[in-house]
Amino acid sequence: MDGDAIRLAFVIGLLQGIFEWLPISSEGNISLYLAVVEGMPASAAVRYSLLVHVGTAAAATVYYRGTIGELLGSVPGWSPAAAFDEHAETSFLVAASLVSAGVGVVAYLLLEAVISTISGAAFVGVIGALLVITGVVQRVADGALGSRIRPSMTDAVLVGSLQGLAILPGVSRSGTTISALLLRGYDATTAFRLSFLLSIPAALGAGGLAALDTGPTGVGPAAAAVALVTSAIIGYATIGGLLQIVRRIAFWAVCIALGTLAMMGGLVAVI
Repeated sequence: MDGDAIRLAFVIGLLQGIFEWLPISSEGNISLYLAVVEGMPASAAVRYSLLVHVGTAAAATVYYRGTIGELLGSVPGWSPAAAFDEHAETSFLVAASLVSAGVGVVAYLLLEAVISTISGAAFVGVIGALLVITGVVQRVADGALGSRIRPSMTDAVLVGSLQGLAILPGVSRSGTTISALLLRGYDATTAFRLSFLLSIPAALGAGGLAALDTGPTGVGPAAAAVALVTSAIIGYATIGGLLQIVRRIAFWAVCIALGTLAMMGGLVAVI
């Protein structure tokens, strides 16, 4: 095995296991690390950062296993007439996941077309701009607390669309979906739970899309396994504590700061 590749895989798995639960775009920050520090081409950096989402999806599945079991147990009694009444949460997760899949595939194809034509400096600048936008969205939603607990079809389409767009590096999936739910009047507990349950099929889909892409990633089977296992273990170990931290720290400011630095770095590189 290539020692450098294994070392990098461990680092990426470690970063993913921590960043996934923070509203700062794990994909964006890992892509920046791979492109700037490791010198990896933009397309390969994006695919690698998407691939390791499978590991944290496994961690979230285990962490939320009780809730997932309850949702699956309600499926036999599901009916279209009571979709967003008696089975509102299950219906929301299914509908939002389907919307995410459609939007995500289109966004990924556009992303691949764009990053294949821009320089590495421009790629860094684009991620920076998207991080700033993510921070602004979170700032707008900061302090918006309601009492809603039952999702609707409108919520599913809105949140699902935003989650699909989060395949763009720099757009925080959790940051945008939680912000949207808060602005729609949900209480914080419900917003966090729906967002992270929704992350499981989305992360699996994003990782699968990256794995099926025929473009080069520079990641061999052994390195991929190390990255996935590391992200799963670290992700499961940190999810509870980091979700508590998210509730106390203004991560919108972190996104804006990181995004501004990335845009400045990209501009300096171009000059």
